[in-house]
Amino acid sequence: MTVPPTRRRRLRTWEPSLDGQGLHPVIDSVTGPALVDLASNDYLGLSHHPALIAAAEEELRRSGVGAGGSRLVTGSRPVHDRLESALASWLQRDRVFLFPSGFQANLAAVLTLANRHTTVLADRMIHHSLLVGVQASGARLKRFAHNDLSALHHLLLRCRSQRPDAPLVVISESLFSMEGTSPDVPALAALCRNFSASLLLDEAHALGVLGLEGRGLGLGVEDITMISGTFGKAFGSGGAFIACGREQADVLLQTSGAFRYTTALAPPLAAAALEGLNLLKANPCWGADLVKRSSRWRDRLEAQGWSRPAGLGPILPLLVGGDQPTLDLQQRLEAAGVLTVAIRPPTVPEGTARLRLVLHHRQSDGDLQALEKALGHGELRP
Repeated sequence: MTVPPTRRRRLRTWEPSLDGQGLHPVIDSVTGPALVDLASNDYLGLSHHPALIAAAEEELRRSGVGAGGSRLVTGSRPVHDRLESALASWLQRDRVFLFPSGFQANLAAVLTLANRHTTVLADRMIHHSLLVGVQASGARLKRFAHNDLSALHHLLLRCRSQRPDAPLVVISESLFSMEGTSPDVPALAALCRNFSASLLLDEAHALGVLGLEGRGLGLGVEDITMISGTFGKAFGSGGAFIACGREQADVLLQTSGAFRYTTALAPPLAAAALEGLNLLKANPCWGADLVKRSSRWRDRLEAQGWSRPAGLGPILPLLVGGDQPTLDLQQRLEAAGVLTVAIRPPTVPEGTARLRLVLHHRQSDGDLQALEKALGHGELRP
């Protein structure tokens, strides 16, 4: 397999820690100095929170490292039940199922909703795991322009005119991981209702940050069939989940191989995720505060001559364009003590290579100043 030098991926090993005051994350390269973390998805810094560490340690002593079996054999633990119940209540959904990874949860969600008789209408920017799920289901796939509900409306009209009774599934995300953008979720759900289409909404990057009290953009929107999410981002732990109504929950439990044939989520991770949820409940303004800080960072970057990063949340895509200029800018920032990662095709469309800046809850104005100094003015703006 021949991969151009500017497209080659390589693994790097990091040692995460906190600064001297425990205020914001830094990452120590095994071969280099400490860097301010503007790359990870630990939006609220909970992966180092003492309460999460203590909860994981307590469950580790109680249940061991792994669950030792699938949920339908011997893998279910009380901590799984507590987390599922608490999360279902927080999200105002009937039922939640836990999974070891977000990729696996998305596979299970798509395969529960779609089969070879289904047409799936997917936002062009959905996560790779969702596309793999569509492929595995055997469904027909049609893609619509990113967050373009008019384009989706035309697709739905066409599908209903061609196959009036065929099942339809629409897939989107509430915060797109490489774009930083969000759809109008209530309008999206209403459109699906009008055409009797199921809606799967991936809330992996939004939960903990966007929506009322950080409970996602799907909160209170009844016409969402399924929500998927992860604990490896704002929750500071690991694993994932699907939230849905009673009918879909029973279908998933009875038929999902992705749920049935896997060892249950490690109990210490479930305990840490539950403690992360408790902290989110106790600090309902964390997400809104981070959104406000993200807006200030966008203002400052735009004032320096860069294209304003799209969206409202903590993912700030800084578009550069070409692969090599983006890699060069990544290296320049790293030399200045700031870690962010060049995102290149095929992860993003051709000609839209970017630095994916990720803002964290406790990052300081000093970090912004360091970023501005390292970036310079927008001479690389496309």
